[in-house]
Amino acid sequence: MMETFGVIQFWTFLAGVVVIILMPGPNSLFVLKTSMVQGPKHAWRALAAVLLGDGILILLSYLGLASMLLASPELFRWIRYLGAAYLLYMGVQILLSLRQPKANADAQEVQAVAVAIKTGSVFRKSLLLSLTNPKAILFFLSFFIQFIDSGFTPNWLPYLVLAVVLEIISLLYLTTLIYAGAAIASFFKGQPKAGQAGNLLLGLLFTGFAVRLALA
Repeated sequence: MMETFGVIQFWTFLAGVVVIILMPGPNSLFVLKTSMVQGPKHAWRALAAVLLGDGILILLSYLGLASMLLASPELFRWIRYLGAAYLLYMGVQILLSLRQPKANADAQEVQAVAVAIKTGSVFRKSLLLSLTNPKAILFFLSFFIQFIDSGFTPNWLPYLVLAVVLEIISLLYLTTLIYAGAAIASFFKGQPKAGQAGNLLLGLLFTGFAVRLALA
């Protein structure tokens, strides 16, 4: 029984995790976009950053940050604004990339080199996106702890159990997105208008997330 590890209502937690992970959000969209635009190799870096970000938030929850945020709504409000600002920045970046000319093969080659130079920032961008995602923060700092038996010892074990379960589900889902993104990119290869339409949609989604977050 999972209760022996200090976990309360494990199956309810599992169902909640699956629903939340499958809901479209900035993290999953960024992994999908990276796979479509820069390929699976760089998307794996984005995936690793998401898992690391989730692990950090779980650690902060274990260290008691949940109590501090619940006691300070103003602090969480500023975290929400920071997340909204970062989402808006990424959305605007994607939309502005649509204006870049791709007149000939030389221009495409220069762009490919520029993308290669920027790949080191994929991990950093994905990690920042994960750590400033208020939905994830609320999940780990409020929903997550509801399934922890506070009287269980050692007190870190239920956090570890739930963290492993969540990370495995997230890994499976994001891996699916990576291969889906690669398949979509392959299908639309040689069709620049389709690629631009996809980038337009992603840019609008990111900016939409930002506006919704700022007004929440």
